[in-house]
Amino acid sequence: MVTLQTIHDVPVLMCAAEGEAISRESDALDLIGDASYQGAQWVVIPAERFDEAFFQLRTRVAGDIIQKFANYRVGIVILGDISRHTAASSALRDFVRECNRGRQTWFLADAEELRERLKG
Repeated sequence: MVTLQTIHDVPVLMCAAEGEAISRESDALDLIGDASYQGAQWVVIPAERFDEAFFQLRTRVAGDIIQKFANYRVGIVILGDISRHTAASSALRDFVRECNRGRQTWFLADAEELRERLKG
């Protein structure tokens, strides 16, 4: 289930916490298609929707999914607590820090942090 919301004049496709695990590029393409159809600039996906492999950089799942969003110029937000994953991997910690410096991919703790980021 997805809903379109506008946050600070930015159209955002919000994915529900319940639903199929996001584990491959085709899952990303489905969300990108949905976002494009609804005019969303960002897709917000709860962290719990991602397959465990997403948080293990050696699998390349995160890179492949994030690259699809970048190719189609749709922002992606992974929303929620991923501290157990970052505690286990310094590479993932570094990856998250780098992503959060940009304007394409964000790992954010909650909706309030998302609102702050979208202010401009």
